[in-house]
Amino acid sequence: MSVAERQQCVFSLVRYVPDPVKNEFVNIGVMLRETAGTNPRVELRFTRDWSRVRCIDPQADVAMLEALESEIRERMAGSPELLRLLDESLSNVVQWTEPKACLAETFQTQLDQLMRMYIEAVKAPREKRESGRVSIHGQMRRSFEREGVWGLLQKRIAAARYTQAGDPLRIDCGYRPNGVIRMFQAVSLEKDVEGAKGLAYSAPFLAQGVQRMEDATLQLTAIVEPIREMGEEQERIDQYRFGVETMERQQIRVLTVADLERVAATARLELRV
Repeated sequence: MSVAERQQCVFSLVRYVPDPVKNEFVNIGVMLRETAGTNPRVELRFTRDWSRVRCIDPQADVAMLEALESEIRERMAGSPELLRLLDESLSNVVQWTEPKACLAETFQTQLDQLMRMYIEAVKAPREKRESGRVSIHGQMRRSFEREGVWGLLQKRIAAARYTQAGDPLRIDCGYRPNGVIRMFQAVSLEKDVEGAKGLAYSAPFLAQGVQRMEDATLQLTAIVEPIREMGEEQERIDQYRFGVETMERQQIRVLTVADLERVAATARLELRV
């Protein structure tokens, strides 16, 4: 393919900068857009491997970063003012670089190449598999993505809207099909049950607030690991059962990651995708 036949594009990198004073950063995404045509194509893609982010910031809020990707996509869809929208959407710890020109054989091939060059080129060694709430949340997101509904869900829903000011709880995602609001929260019972106890405590106040503010019924679902991952240690099994029963007593529906395919398929039907 000759140079004249290639597509003219520009790209920017999205960087995670946990400490601006140190100026340490990790590239976490790429925004690529065409510069010619009446309806130029644009696409944003973030990494799905957050190990490099956690290397420089073990406390990184990965759920926030994933939600940010969806927010930016929604805001820049069909807008000619991409750079301004990016600037408004990004938080203090996330920055984007000045656009650079490039020539692409195809748009998708160029995006894949930029991801390999700048985002996935150096992978941090993984000492162990992802586990706990991070793993559950990742599986939940991938299930909704496969059904094409992740971008339609509300993310990081502030419980304070329905309970009281100062409540730090944020629900991972949710949607409203009709007179019911469905919310989903990843809860790990692998090491302790504090997450389960906290969600159980908040559930009645959330339900009351949803009824008052939205005139809707709340269906709150906790997604947990299957009990087999607790091994054969009786103390861990007892703790797991305690966590499940604590949530169920507060009308929280408890499902495992094995149920996510069905949950996501239901969301696709209800959202009419």
